[in-house]
Amino acid sequence: MKVFEIGGTFDENNYLFLGDYVDRGCFGIECLLYLYTLKLCYPRRLFLLRGNHECRHLTEYFTFKRECLHKYSPAIYDACIRSFQALPVTALVDGKFFCVHGGISPELDTLKDLERMNRFEEPASKGLLCDLLWADPIPNFGHETEPTYDNPHGLPLGVPFIDNHTRGCSYYFTYEAACKFLERNQLLGIFRGHEAQDAGYTMHRKTPTKKFPSVITIFSAPNYLDVYHNRGAVIKYKNKNITIRQYNATSHPYWLPNFMDAFTWSLPFVGEKITEMLLAILAVCSDQELESASSEEDDAERSRALDSDSDSDDTRTVADLALTPNEISARRQEIKNKILAVGRMQRIFQLLREESENATELTPAPMPGGMPSGTHTPTSWPGGFHPTGGAPDALGAGTNMRRMIRTFSDARASDIANERMPQFDYAASGSMPLVPVPSMRMPGLALASGGQGHVGEEAPPDNRRNMEELIKRALEEEGLGDGGMVERLADRIARGKRSGRPKGLKRFETAP
Repeated sequence: MKVFEIGGTFDENNYLFLGDYVDRGCFGIECLLYLYTLKLCYPRRLFLLRGNHECRHLTEYFTFKRECLHKYSPAIYDACIRSFQALPVTALVDGKFFCVHGGISPELDTLKDLERMNRFEEPASKGLLCDLLWADPIPNFGHETEPTYDNPHGLPLGVPFIDNHTRGCSYYFTYEAACKFLERNQLLGIFRGHEAQDAGYTMHRKTPTKKFPSVITIFSAPNYLDVYHNRGAVIKYKNKNITIRQYNATSHPYWLPNFMDAFTWSLPFVGEKITEMLLAILAVCSDQELESASSEEDDAERSRALDSDSDSDDTRTVADLALTPNEISARRQEIKNKILAVGRMQRIFQLLREESENATELTPAPMPGGMPSGTHTPTSWPGGFHPTGGAPDALGAGTNMRRMIRTFSDARASDIANERMPQFDYAASGSMPLVPVPSMRMPGLALASGGQGHVGEEAPPDNRRNMEELIKRALEEEGLGDGGMVERLADRIARGKRSGRPKGLKRFETAP
Protein backbone atom coordinates (compact mmCIF):
# COMPACT_ATOMS: atom_id res chain seq x y z
CA MET A 1 0.00 0.00 0.00
CA LYS A 2 2.88 2.34 0.75
CA VAL A 3 4.22 1.88 -2.77
CA PHE A 4 1.05 3.32 -4.28
CA GLU A 5 1.02 6.19 -1.82
CA ILE A 6 4.55 7.11 -2.87
CA GLY A 7 4.07 6.42 -6.59
CA GLY A 8 0.80 8.20 -7.15
CA THR A 9 -2.52 7.36 -8.75
CA PHE A 10 -3.07 5.03 -11.69
CA ASP A 11 -4.55 7.86 -13.69
CA GLU A 12 -1.14 9.49 -13.93
CA ASN A 13 1.33 6.63 -13.48
CA ASN A 14 2.17 3.17 -14.76
CA TYR A 15 3.54 0.57 -12.36
CA LEU A 16 6.04 -2.21 -13.02
CA PHE A 17 6.80 -4.75 -10.27
CA LEU A 18 9.91 -6.92 -10.49
CA GLY A 19 8.68 -10.06 -8.72
CA ASP A 20 8.84 -11.85 -5.36
CA TYR A 21 5.27 -11.23 -4.22
CA VAL A 22 4.94 -14.33 -2.01
CA ASP A 23 6.84 -16.39 0.58
CA ARG A 24 8.51 -15.49 3.85
CA GLY A 25 5.73 -13.27 5.13
CA CYS A 26 2.35 -13.48 6.81
CA PHE A 27 0.28 -12.04 3.98
CA GLY A 28 1.63 -13.51 0.75
CA ILE A 29 -1.72 -14.59 -0.65
CA GLU A 30 -3.32 -11.26 0.26
CA CYS A 31 -0.51 -9.37 -1.47
CA LEU A 32 -0.81 -11.51 -4.60
CA LEU A 33 -4.61 -11.25 -4.80
CA TYR A 34 -4.45 -7.49 -4.32
CA LEU A 35 -1.95 -7.10 -7.16
CA TYR A 36 -4.02 -9.37 -9.42
CA THR A 37 -7.12 -7.32 -8.60
CA LEU A 38 -5.32 -4.13 -9.56
CA LYS A 39 -4.13 -5.80 -12.76
CA LEU A 40 -7.74 -6.57 -13.67
CA CYS A 41 -8.79 -3.01 -12.89
CA TYR A 42 -5.86 -1.36 -14.64
CA PRO A 43 -4.63 -3.85 -17.25
CA ARG A 44 -2.62 -1.24 -19.18
CA ARG A 45 -1.31 0.58 -16.12
CA LEU A 46 0.03 -2.25 -13.95
CA PHE A 47 2.60 -4.84 -15.03
CA LEU A 48 3.95 -7.76 -13.02
CA LEU A 49 7.20 -9.59 -13.69
CA ARG A 50 8.05 -13.02 -12.36
CA GLY A 51 10.50 -13.42 -9.51
CA ASN A 52 12.42 -16.47 -8.37
CA HIS A 53 9.83 -17.13 -5.63
CA GLU A 54 6.99 -17.34 -8.14
CA CYS A 55 7.41 -21.06 -8.71
CA ARG A 56 6.33 -24.34 -7.17
CA HIS A 57 9.86 -25.20 -6.09
CA LEU A 58 10.29 -22.34 -3.62
CA THR A 59 6.69 -21.89 -2.52
CA GLU A 60 6.67 -25.50 -1.30
CA TYR A 61 10.02 -25.13 0.40
CA PHE A 62 9.18 -21.87 2.15
CA THR A 63 5.74 -20.79 3.34
CA PHE A 64 3.39 -19.84 0.53
CA LYS A 65 1.94 -23.31 0.00
CA ARG A 66 1.28 -23.77 3.70
CA GLU A 67 -0.32 -20.37 3.77
CA CYS A 68 -2.63 -21.17 0.86
CA LEU A 69 -3.63 -24.55 2.29
CA HIS A 70 -4.30 -23.06 5.69
CA LYS A 71 -6.27 -20.03 4.52
CA TYR A 72 -7.91 -21.40 1.38
CA SER A 73 -7.46 -24.73 -0.45
CA PRO A 74 -5.13 -26.71 -2.73
CA ALA A 75 -7.11 -25.46 -5.72
CA ILE A 76 -6.18 -21.87 -4.89
CA TYR A 77 -2.51 -22.80 -4.59
CA ASP A 78 -2.53 -24.63 -7.94
CA ALA A 79 -4.22 -21.65 -9.57
CA CYS A 80 -1.49 -19.37 -8.19
CA ILE A 81 1.22 -21.64 -9.62
CA ARG A 82 -0.43 -21.59 -13.05
CA SER A 83 -0.61 -17.81 -12.92
CA PHE A 84 3.09 -17.62 -11.97
CA GLN A 85 4.03 -19.54 -15.11
CA ALA A 86 2.16 -17.01 -17.23
CA LEU A 87 3.92 -13.96 -15.79
CA PRO A 88 6.43 -12.22 -18.10
CA VAL A 89 10.07 -12.42 -17.06
CA THR A 90 11.50 -9.20 -18.52
CA ALA A 91 10.30 -5.77 -19.55
CA LEU A 92 11.68 -2.85 -21.53
CA VAL A 93 10.92 0.67 -20.28
CA ASP A 94 11.03 3.49 -22.83
CA GLY A 95 13.23 1.30 -25.03
CA LYS A 96 16.18 2.12 -22.76
CA PHE A 97 15.95 0.20 -19.52
CA PHE A 98 16.07 -3.58 -19.28
CA CYS A 99 13.98 -4.69 -16.28
CA VAL A 100 14.32 -8.16 -14.77
CA HIS A 101 14.12 -9.76 -11.36
CA GLY A 102 17.60 -11.31 -11.15
CA GLY A 103 20.08 -10.40 -13.86
CA ILE A 104 21.57 -11.25 -17.22
CA SER A 105 22.78 -14.60 -18.51
CA PRO A 106 25.60 -16.02 -20.64
CA GLU A 107 22.81 -17.28 -22.90
CA LEU A 108 21.37 -13.79 -23.32
CA ASP A 109 23.26 -12.16 -26.14
CA THR A 110 20.53 -9.96 -27.58
CA LEU A 111 16.90 -9.34 -26.64
CA LYS A 112 15.87 -11.64 -29.47
CA ASP A 113 17.09 -14.56 -27.39
CA LEU A 114 14.17 -13.97 -25.02
CA GLU A 115 11.69 -14.88 -27.74
CA ARG A 116 13.07 -18.43 -27.91
CA MET A 117 12.67 -19.00 -24.18
CA ASN A 118 9.72 -20.98 -22.83
CA ARG A 119 8.60 -19.21 -19.67
CA PHE A 120 5.47 -21.35 -19.16
CA GLU A 121 7.28 -23.90 -17.04
CA GLU A 122 8.95 -24.48 -13.71
CA PRO A 123 12.40 -22.84 -13.71
CA ALA A 124 15.27 -25.32 -13.80
CA SER A 125 18.51 -25.03 -11.83
CA LYS A 126 20.33 -23.71 -14.91
CA GLY A 127 19.59 -22.08 -18.22
CA LEU A 128 18.33 -18.72 -19.42
CA LEU A 129 15.13 -18.68 -17.37
CA CYS A 130 17.04 -19.60 -14.21
CA ASP A 131 19.62 -16.86 -14.78
CA LEU A 132 17.02 -14.17 -15.38
CA LEU A 133 15.42 -15.03 -12.03
CA TRP A 134 18.49 -15.87 -9.94
CA ALA A 135 21.60 -14.03 -11.23
CA ASP A 136 23.28 -11.27 -9.19
CA PRO A 137 25.90 -8.62 -9.88
CA ILE A 138 29.21 -9.74 -8.41
CA PRO A 139 29.69 -8.33 -4.85
CA ASN A 140 32.62 -6.09 -5.88
CA PHE A 141 30.82 -5.00 -9.05
CA GLY A 142 33.00 -2.62 -11.01
CA HIS A 143 36.12 -3.50 -9.04
CA GLU A 144 36.49 -7.17 -9.88
CA THR A 145 40.27 -7.07 -10.24
CA GLU A 146 40.71 -6.02 -6.61
CA PRO A 147 41.39 -8.82 -4.11
CA THR A 148 38.50 -10.07 -2.00
CA TYR A 149 37.98 -12.79 0.57
CA ASP A 150 36.69 -15.19 -2.11
CA ASN A 151 39.26 -14.12 -4.70
CA PRO A 152 42.49 -13.13 -2.94
CA HIS A 153 44.13 -12.30 -6.28
CA GLY A 154 41.12 -10.62 -7.80
CA LEU A 155 39.21 -11.66 -10.89
CA PRO A 156 41.13 -11.68 -14.18
CA LEU A 157 40.04 -9.30 -16.89
CA GLY A 158 37.72 -10.69 -19.53
CA VAL A 159 35.73 -12.98 -17.15
CA PRO A 160 32.06 -11.97 -17.61
CA PHE A 161 30.41 -14.60 -15.38
CA ILE A 162 31.38 -16.75 -12.40
CA ASP A 163 29.40 -19.31 -10.43
CA ASN A 164 27.02 -17.84 -7.87
CA HIS A 165 27.96 -19.70 -4.69
CA THR A 166 25.54 -17.65 -2.59
CA ARG A 167 22.51 -18.79 -4.57
CA GLY A 168 23.76 -22.28 -5.31
CA CYS A 169 22.75 -21.80 -8.96
CA SER A 170 23.11 -19.34 -11.84
CA TYR A 171 25.94 -16.78 -12.02
CA TYR A 172 27.44 -13.58 -10.79
CA PHE A 173 27.73 -11.17 -13.73
CA THR A 174 30.54 -8.62 -13.80
CA TYR A 175 30.63 -4.95 -14.70
CA GLU A 176 32.20 -5.85 -18.03
CA ALA A 177 29.37 -8.28 -18.85
CA ALA A 178 26.71 -5.69 -17.98
CA CYS A 179 28.35 -2.95 -20.08
CA LYS A 180 28.74 -5.21 -23.12
CA PHE A 181 25.11 -6.35 -22.84
CA LEU A 182 23.91 -2.75 -22.72
CA GLU A 183 26.10 -1.78 -25.63
CA ARG A 184 25.01 -4.71 -27.83
CA ASN A 185 21.34 -3.94 -27.27
CA GLN A 186 21.66 -0.14 -27.26
CA LEU A 187 20.28 0.15 -23.73
CA LEU A 188 20.96 2.67 -21.00
CA GLY A 189 20.75 0.54 -17.85
CA ILE A 190 19.48 -2.57 -16.05
CA PHE A 191 16.79 -2.33 -13.36
CA ARG A 192 16.60 -5.40 -11.13
CA GLY A 193 15.50 -6.52 -7.65
CA HIS A 194 16.23 -9.86 -5.95
CA GLU A 195 18.49 -8.53 -3.17
CA ALA A 196 17.58 -6.66 0.00
CA GLN A 197 19.20 -3.23 0.18
CA ASP A 198 19.83 -1.26 3.35
CA ALA A 199 18.80 2.04 1.77
CA GLY A 200 16.17 0.42 -0.47
CA TYR A 201 18.33 0.75 -3.58
CA THR A 202 21.90 0.59 -4.88
CA MET A 203 23.27 2.40 -7.93
CA HIS A 204 26.17 0.41 -9.29
CA ARG A 205 29.09 1.71 -11.28
CA LYS A 206 28.27 3.92 -14.27
CA THR A 207 28.93 2.87 -17.84
CA PRO A 208 32.06 4.36 -19.40
CA THR A 209 30.21 5.82 -22.42
CA LYS A 210 26.87 7.21 -21.22
CA LYS A 211 27.82 7.78 -17.58
CA PHE A 212 24.61 6.21 -16.30
CA PRO A 213 24.50 3.47 -13.62
CA SER A 214 24.93 0.19 -15.45
CA VAL A 215 22.77 -1.60 -12.87
CA ILE A 216 20.26 -0.25 -10.34
CA THR A 217 19.07 -2.71 -7.68
CA ILE A 218 15.73 -1.65 -6.20
CA PHE A 219 14.10 -3.25 -3.16
CA SER A 220 10.61 -2.14 -2.15
CA ALA A 221 10.01 -4.14 1.07
CA PRO A 222 10.96 -1.99 4.08
CA ASN A 223 12.14 -3.76 7.25
CA TYR A 224 12.29 -7.03 5.33
CA LEU A 225 11.10 -9.99 7.43
CA ASP A 226 10.62 -7.53 10.29
CA VAL A 227 14.31 -7.76 11.19
CA TYR A 228 16.38 -6.21 8.39
CA HIS A 229 15.68 -2.60 9.46
CA ASN A 230 16.07 -1.51 5.83
CA ARG A 231 14.20 1.17 3.95
CA GLY A 232 12.05 0.52 0.90
CA ALA A 233 12.38 2.41 -2.37
CA VAL A 234 10.73 2.89 -5.75
CA ILE A 235 12.10 4.28 -9.00
CA LYS A 236 10.05 7.04 -10.61
CA TYR A 237 10.72 7.63 -14.29
CA LYS A 238 8.93 10.66 -15.63
CA ASN A 239 9.76 13.14 -18.39
CA LYS A 240 13.08 11.38 -19.07
CA ASN A 241 14.12 11.96 -15.44
CA ILE A 242 14.75 9.29 -12.81
CA THR A 243 14.13 9.86 -9.12
CA ILE A 244 14.21 7.37 -6.29
CA ARG A 245 11.73 7.69 -3.44
CA GLN A 246 12.47 5.98 -0.13
CA TYR A 247 10.08 5.12 2.68
CA ASN A 248 10.02 3.33 6.02
CA ALA A 249 8.00 0.35 7.18
CA THR A 250 4.53 0.60 8.66
CA SER A 251 3.09 -1.71 11.28
CA HIS A 252 1.31 -4.88 10.20
CA PRO A 253 -2.43 -5.26 10.65
CA TYR A 254 -3.32 -7.32 13.70
CA TRP A 255 -4.15 -10.97 13.17
CA LEU A 256 -5.07 -13.74 15.58
CA PRO A 257 -2.76 -16.71 16.13
CA ASN A 258 -3.10 -19.33 13.43
CA PHE A 259 -5.07 -16.79 11.36
CA MET A 260 -8.16 -18.00 13.19
CA ASP A 261 -11.46 -16.17 13.30
CA ALA A 262 -12.51 -14.67 16.62
CA PHE A 263 -15.11 -17.35 17.35
CA THR A 264 -12.74 -20.28 16.83
CA TRP A 265 -9.97 -18.61 18.80
CA SER A 266 -12.23 -17.76 21.77
CA LEU A 267 -13.95 -21.16 22.11
CA PRO A 268 -11.24 -22.67 24.38
CA PHE A 269 -11.49 -19.65 26.69
CA VAL A 270 -15.27 -19.96 26.86
CA GLY A 271 -15.06 -23.73 27.41
CA GLU A 272 -12.57 -23.31 30.25
CA LYS A 273 -14.82 -20.79 32.00
CA ILE A 274 -17.90 -22.98 31.54
CA THR A 275 -16.19 -25.96 33.16
CA GLU A 276 -15.02 -23.73 35.99
CA MET A 277 -18.59 -22.54 36.56
CA LEU A 278 -19.88 -26.12 36.41
CA LEU A 279 -17.37 -27.23 39.04
CA ALA A 280 -18.33 -24.22 41.16
CA ILE A 281 -21.99 -25.23 40.94
CA LEU A 282 -21.12 -28.80 41.95
CA ALA A 283 -19.05 -27.56 44.89
CA VAL A 284 -22.05 -27.47 47.26
CA CYS A 285 -19.88 -28.30 50.27
CA SER A 286 -17.27 -26.19 51.98
CA ASP A 287 -13.61 -26.96 52.45
CA GLN A 288 -14.33 -28.10 55.99
CA GLU A 289 -16.91 -30.56 54.71
CA LEU A 290 -14.46 -31.90 52.15
CA GLU A 291 -12.10 -32.70 55.02
CA SER A 292 -14.85 -34.29 57.14
CA ALA A 293 -15.12 -37.89 58.25
CA SER A 294 -15.33 -40.94 56.05
CA SER A 295 -18.35 -42.08 54.11
CA GLU A 296 -19.31 -44.64 56.79
CA GLU A 297 -19.50 -41.97 59.47
CA ASP A 298 -21.54 -39.76 57.16
CA ASP A 299 -23.94 -42.64 56.48
CA ALA A 300 -24.39 -43.25 60.20
CA GLU A 301 -24.97 -39.55 60.81
CA ARG A 302 -27.53 -39.46 58.02
CA SER A 303 -29.40 -42.44 59.52
CA ARG A 304 -29.53 -40.81 62.94
CA ALA A 305 -30.71 -37.55 61.41
CA LEU A 306 -33.49 -39.32 59.54
CA ASP A 307 -34.68 -41.04 62.72
CA SER A 308 -34.70 -37.83 64.77
CA ASP A 309 -36.18 -35.49 62.11
CA SER A 310 -39.57 -36.80 61.08
CA ASP A 311 -40.32 -33.92 58.70
CA SER A 312 -37.01 -34.14 56.90
CA ASP A 313 -36.82 -33.03 53.28
CA ASP A 314 -35.08 -36.24 52.22
CA THR A 315 -36.14 -36.94 48.62
CA ARG A 316 -34.81 -40.45 48.23
CA THR A 317 -37.12 -42.64 46.18
CA VAL A 318 -38.29 -46.16 46.87
CA ALA A 319 -35.91 -47.36 44.15
CA ASP A 320 -33.03 -45.69 46.01
CA LEU A 321 -33.99 -47.40 49.26
CA ALA A 322 -34.22 -50.78 47.48
CA LEU A 323 -30.62 -50.63 46.20
CA THR A 324 -28.15 -53.19 47.49
CA PRO A 325 -24.78 -52.02 48.92
CA ASN A 326 -23.00 -53.08 45.70
CA GLU A 327 -25.46 -51.13 43.56
CA ILE A 328 -25.07 -48.08 45.80
CA SER A 329 -21.28 -48.35 45.45
CA ALA A 330 -21.50 -48.66 41.64
CA ARG A 331 -23.84 -45.67 41.44
CA ARG A 332 -21.53 -43.58 43.58
CA GLN A 333 -18.63 -44.52 41.32
CA GLU A 334 -20.61 -43.42 38.25
CA ILE A 335 -21.34 -40.06 39.83
CA LYS A 336 -17.71 -39.69 40.82
CA ASN A 337 -16.52 -40.52 37.30
CA LYS A 338 -18.82 -37.89 35.80
CA ILE A 339 -17.51 -35.20 38.12
CA LEU A 340 -13.92 -36.23 37.44
CA ALA A 341 -14.69 -36.04 33.70
CA VAL A 342 -15.75 -32.41 34.19
CA GLY A 343 -12.41 -31.79 35.89
CA ARG A 344 -10.52 -33.39 33.02
CA MET A 345 -12.49 -31.32 30.53
CA GLN A 346 -11.38 -28.24 32.41
CA ARG A 347 -7.78 -29.36 31.97
CA ILE A 348 -8.35 -30.01 28.25
CA PHE A 349 -9.88 -26.58 27.73
CA GLN A 350 -6.93 -25.11 29.57
CA LEU A 351 -4.57 -26.82 27.11
CA LEU A 352 -6.63 -25.55 24.18
CA ARG A 353 -6.61 -22.06 25.62
CA GLU A 354 -2.81 -22.17 25.92
CA GLU A 355 -2.66 -23.41 22.32
CA SER A 356 -4.80 -20.48 21.20
CA GLU A 357 -2.37 -18.14 22.88
CA ASN A 358 0.80 -19.78 21.59
CA ALA A 359 -0.23 -21.31 18.26
CA THR A 360 2.18 -20.87 15.34
CA GLU A 361 0.50 -22.83 12.56
CA LEU A 362 2.87 -21.77 9.80
CA THR A 363 6.07 -22.77 11.54
CA PRO A 364 7.71 -25.17 9.07
CA ALA A 365 7.76 -28.76 10.20
CA PRO A 366 10.82 -30.94 9.72
CA MET A 367 10.98 -33.20 6.71
CA PRO A 368 10.91 -36.94 7.34
CA GLY A 369 14.47 -38.17 7.41
CA GLY A 370 15.85 -34.64 7.37
CA MET A 371 17.03 -32.53 4.46
CA PRO A 372 19.65 -33.71 2.01
CA SER A 373 23.24 -32.87 2.72
CA GLY A 374 24.21 -29.30 1.99
CA THR A 375 20.70 -27.87 2.26
CA HIS A 376 19.00 -25.84 4.92
CA THR A 377 15.47 -25.80 6.22
CA PRO A 378 13.94 -22.52 7.33
CA THR A 379 13.81 -22.62 11.12
CA SER A 380 11.07 -20.07 11.63
CA TRP A 381 8.24 -18.36 9.92
CA PRO A 382 8.53 -15.63 8.84
CA GLY A 383 12.27 -15.24 8.57
CA GLY A 384 13.76 -18.70 8.79
CA PHE A 385 16.93 -17.46 10.46
CA HIS A 386 19.62 -19.96 11.28
CA PRO A 387 21.33 -19.47 14.65
CA THR A 388 25.03 -18.97 14.33
CA GLY A 389 27.16 -22.04 14.82
CA GLY A 390 24.27 -24.33 13.92
CA ALA A 391 22.73 -24.01 17.39
CA PRO A 392 19.29 -25.67 17.52
CA ASP A 393 16.15 -23.58 17.82
CA ALA A 394 13.74 -25.75 19.77
CA LEU A 395 10.80 -23.39 19.53
CA GLY A 396 11.23 -22.90 15.81
CA ALA A 397 10.65 -19.21 16.35
CA GLY A 398 14.16 -17.78 16.18
CA THR A 399 13.39 -15.51 19.14
CA ASN A 400 16.91 -15.33 20.49
CA MET A 401 18.30 -14.92 16.99
CA ARG A 402 16.01 -11.98 16.32
CA ARG A 403 17.11 -10.34 19.53
CA MET A 404 20.72 -10.61 18.38
CA ILE A 405 19.98 -8.84 15.09
CA ARG A 406 20.66 -5.14 15.41
CA THR A 407 21.71 -4.04 11.93
CA PHE A 408 21.09 -4.81 8.29
CA SER A 409 24.43 -6.62 8.12
CA ASP A 410 23.48 -8.86 11.06
CA ALA A 411 20.22 -9.82 9.37
CA ARG A 412 21.91 -10.48 6.03
CA ALA A 413 24.54 -12.70 7.62
CA SER A 414 21.93 -14.67 9.56
CA ASP A 415 19.68 -15.08 6.54
CA ILE A 416 22.31 -15.94 3.94
CA ALA A 417 21.45 -19.67 3.94
CA ASN A 418 17.87 -18.94 2.85
CA GLU A 419 19.05 -17.12 -0.28
CA ARG A 420 20.16 -20.38 -1.86
CA MET A 421 18.05 -22.38 -4.26
CA PRO A 422 16.76 -25.37 -2.27
CA GLN A 423 18.27 -28.62 -3.47
CA PHE A 424 16.08 -31.69 -3.16
CA ASP A 425 15.06 -34.57 -5.35
CA TYR A 426 11.50 -34.20 -6.52
CA ALA A 427 11.75 -36.20 -9.72
CA ALA A 428 9.49 -38.95 -8.40
CA SER A 429 6.59 -36.83 -7.20
CA GLY A 430 7.20 -33.67 -9.16
CA SER A 431 7.28 -31.57 -6.00
CA MET A 432 8.85 -31.40 -2.62
CA PRO A 433 7.04 -33.59 -0.06
CA LEU A 434 5.05 -31.16 2.06
CA VAL A 435 5.06 -32.08 5.73
CA PRO A 436 1.64 -31.01 7.00
CA VAL A 437 1.72 -28.89 10.10
CA PRO A 438 -0.85 -30.18 12.63
CA SER A 439 -3.54 -27.60 13.31
CA MET A 440 -3.07 -28.18 17.02
CA ARG A 441 0.65 -28.12 17.69
CA MET A 442 2.52 -26.25 20.38
CA PRO A 443 6.12 -25.57 19.31
CA GLY A 444 7.16 -25.25 22.95
CA LEU A 445 6.26 -28.91 23.46
CA ALA A 446 8.42 -30.22 20.62
CA LEU A 447 11.08 -31.47 23.00
CA ALA A 448 11.48 -35.11 23.88
CA SER A 449 9.49 -36.25 26.89
CA GLY A 450 11.18 -37.43 30.00
CA GLY A 451 13.62 -34.55 30.23
CA GLN A 452 16.29 -36.28 28.19
CA GLY A 453 18.79 -34.30 26.21
CA HIS A 454 20.00 -30.76 26.65
CA VAL A 455 17.77 -27.73 26.82
CA GLY A 456 16.83 -26.62 23.35
CA GLU A 457 17.64 -29.98 21.78
CA GLU A 458 15.04 -31.12 19.28
CA ALA A 459 13.40 -34.45 19.75
CA PRO A 460 13.17 -37.08 17.05
CA PRO A 461 9.98 -36.74 15.01
CA ASP A 462 8.42 -39.84 16.58
CA ASN A 463 8.91 -38.41 20.08
CA ARG A 464 7.28 -35.08 19.35
CA ARG A 465 4.14 -34.35 21.31
CA ASN A 466 1.26 -32.65 19.61
CA MET A 467 -1.97 -31.42 21.09
CA GLU A 468 -3.85 -34.66 20.46
CA GLU A 469 -1.30 -36.56 22.54
CA LEU A 470 -1.57 -33.98 25.30
CA ILE A 471 -5.35 -34.32 25.36
CA LYS A 472 -5.04 -38.10 25.52
CA ARG A 473 -2.60 -37.80 28.39
CA ALA A 474 -4.93 -35.39 30.21
CA LEU A 475 -7.74 -37.93 29.94
CA GLU A 476 -5.58 -40.81 31.15
CA GLU A 477 -3.56 -39.28 33.95
CA GLU A 478 -4.77 -39.76 37.50
CA GLY A 479 -4.23 -36.29 38.92
CA LEU A 480 -5.67 -33.12 37.48
CA GLY A 481 -3.05 -30.74 38.79
CA ASP A 482 -5.45 -29.02 41.20
CA GLY A 483 -4.23 -30.40 44.51
CA GLY A 484 -6.91 -33.12 44.61
CA MET A 485 -9.82 -30.69 45.00
CA VAL A 486 -11.91 -32.26 42.22
CA GLU A 487 -11.30 -35.78 43.56
CA ARG A 488 -12.38 -34.79 47.06
CA LEU A 489 -15.41 -32.99 45.68
CA ALA A 490 -16.37 -36.03 43.60
CA ASP A 491 -16.05 -38.31 46.64
CA ARG A 492 -18.19 -36.03 48.76
CA ILE A 493 -20.99 -35.68 46.20
CA ALA A 494 -20.92 -39.37 45.29
CA ARG A 495 -21.43 -40.36 48.94
CA GLY A 496 -24.74 -38.55 48.83
CA LYS A 497 -26.39 -36.00 51.03
CA ARG A 498 -29.98 -35.47 51.99
CA SER A 499 -31.50 -32.93 49.69
CA GLY A 500 -33.05 -30.48 52.08
CA ARG A 501 -33.27 -26.84 51.35
CA PRO A 502 -29.88 -25.31 50.33
CA LYS A 503 -28.01 -23.54 53.08
CA GLY A 504 -27.95 -20.24 51.23
CA LEU A 505 -31.69 -20.29 50.69
CA LYS A 506 -32.35 -21.43 54.24
CA ARG A 507 -30.21 -18.65 55.65
CA PHE A 508 -32.24 -15.91 53.99
CA GLU A 509 -35.56 -17.75 54.27
CA THR A 510 -36.18 -17.57 50.53
CA ALA A 511 -37.54 -21.11 50.29
CA PRO A 512 -40.22 -22.91 52.31
